[in-house]
Amino acid sequence: MKEYTVAIVGALGAVGSEMKKALEERSLPVKKLKLLDIQENVGKKIAFKGEELEVELSCGEAFEGVDIAFFAVSDKVSRILAPEAVKRGCLVIDNSSAWRMDENTPLVVPEVNPEALKDHHGIIANPNCSTIIAMVPLKPLHDFAGLKRVIASTYQAVSGAGIAGLEELRTQTAQVLAGEPIEPKAFAHQIAFNLIPHIDYFEDNAYSHEEMKMLREGRKILGLPDLKVACTCVRVPVFRSHSEAITIETERPITPEQAKEILAKAPGVKLVDDIAGNCYPMPIDTSDQDLIFTGRIREDISGSGNGLTFWCCGDQIRKGAAVNAVQIAEKMAEMGLI
Repeated sequence: MKEYTVAIVGALGAVGSEMKKALEERSLPVKKLKLLDIQENVGKKIAFKGEELEVELSCGEAFEGVDIAFFAVSDKVSRILAPEAVKRGCLVIDNSSAWRMDENTPLVVPEVNPEALKDHHGIIANPNCSTIIAMVPLKPLHDFAGLKRVIASTYQAVSGAGIAGLEELRTQTAQVLAGEPIEPKAFAHQIAFNLIPHIDYFEDNAYSHEEMKMLREGRKILGLPDLKVACTCVRVPVFRSHSEAITIETERPITPEQAKEILAKAPGVKLVDDIAGNCYPMPIDTSDQDLIFTGRIREDISGSGNGLTFWCCGDQIRKGAAVNAVQIAEKMAEMGLI
C-alpha cells in the first residue's frame, strides 16, 4: 500500500490536534508527519505514534515533498499558504471557509458526495461543522424522498470557537458560581448559563454568516442549487458536540418508520430513537466519536404531509472537522486519486 508524507498546518490548535489524533487512530498510511504552526510554537515537541516530532514553521518551503496537507488555520492563512502547497505538488484538504464556495473546489462529506473528489484542482474544502452534521442524515433521506425545504436550528458547543471558547465557558462557570463579575472575550455575551443566537457576523439579510453557510454549503454538497433552507444558529453552554433540530419537506412521502429504517443503515449515522426508554441523541453521548446520532424522528404535523422532524448530534471537532478531513484523504486513496 502506498504511504504518504503528510503535513498538518495549525497543528497545535484544537482542530489540528484532533487531526493528529485521527491520523493515529485511522487507516491512512502515513510515512512521515510534519507538524506546522506559527513561529512561537516552532521547536515544540509533540508525540505521534511513539515518536517525538518537532513543530516546524508554516511556510511555502515546508510543503516540499509533502503529499497531503491538512489545513486547520484561518481563511487568511489558507488563502496565502494553500496555493503555495499546491504549487509544490501537495494535495490540500482545508478546514477553513476560504475555498468552500469556490466553483473549482470540491466541498465534500465522504458519506454524501465522494464523486466530487474527482474534479479537484489541488484543494478540497472541508464543510462547516454544522453543515457536515446535517448532511450525513439528510443525504439518505433526500435519496429516498427528495428534499424540497430544510428548516434547521443548531445548538453549537463552545469548542466550535476553539480553545478560547472552551476556556471561556470553564472560567465563566466558576465566576458565576462564585458570584464574581463576568467579562466576555471569546463571545459577544456571557456564555455560562446562557444561550447566544449569534455565531459569526450578521449578513445584510439579518441572517448570521454561520446560518448562511448551512444554506450555501448544503446546496453545493447535495447538488440542489434551489433547495429552500432557513437556519438559526445558537451558541450553547456545552463543551463539545453540536446538536441540530431539523424539519424537512420532501418531494415524495416518507414516514417516520421509513426514515428510521433508512437511517439505521446509512453510513456515518447511528439511529438512537427509543422515546419509551428516553433514548435520543445528546451531546454527552456523542462527544469523542465519529457518528452522527439521529433520533426523535416524527411527522411534521405543521406541513402539507410530506415532512419529517428529527434531532441529531455529532462531535463537531471530530466528524465536524478533523475526522471528515482525514476521511476525505482516505476516500481519495481508495479511489486512486492520490
